[in-house]
Amino acid sequence: MNLDEGKQRFIQAWGSFGSKWGINRTMAQVHALLLISPMSLSADNIMDELDISRGNANMNLRALMDWGLVMKEYKPGDRKEYFYAEKDIWRVAIQIIGQRKKRELEPIREILESLMQVEPADAETAAFKKTVADISDLSAAADKMLDKITKSDRNWIMTSFIKMLN
Repeated sequence: MNLDEGKQRFIQAWGSFGSKWGINRTMAQVHALLLISPMSLSADNIMDELDISRGNANMNLRALMDWGLVMKEYKPGDRKEYFYAEKDIWRVAIQIIGQRKKRELEPIREILESLMQVEPADAETAAFKKTVADISDLSAAADKMLDKITKSDRNWIMTSFIKMLN
């Protein structure tokens, strides 16, 4: 396999993984392309490389910037915007964890907290509240764990993963 074939396989695989992780395939492919690109790319470069429309490229670049995974830069003498991705995969993982926590875990925790206000105080309500409290406890534990991971260094994370595997 040559480098171009390897790049294409990586971009396709990252796109497939992205759709399994809950983001759209093209967004993941744009991210993959920028991850492996040694230089920043313009929207035109991205459109050509991935064979996507300008609107699709711009929409996905904005989404990736919202996630904090892609940054924009300007080159002197060039009016185009160029984009590059964070190359440190650990930082990428921490950024994704933080965004998923903010977008998914925090809203469900708020909903669960409001569900604890259900009335009246009877057996059915007590059973409902217990289930909600158990889910809330699990989400609180996940929240703490994710906070610990995002605030820790690589060595601690790797040591913790190795301990879990043993």
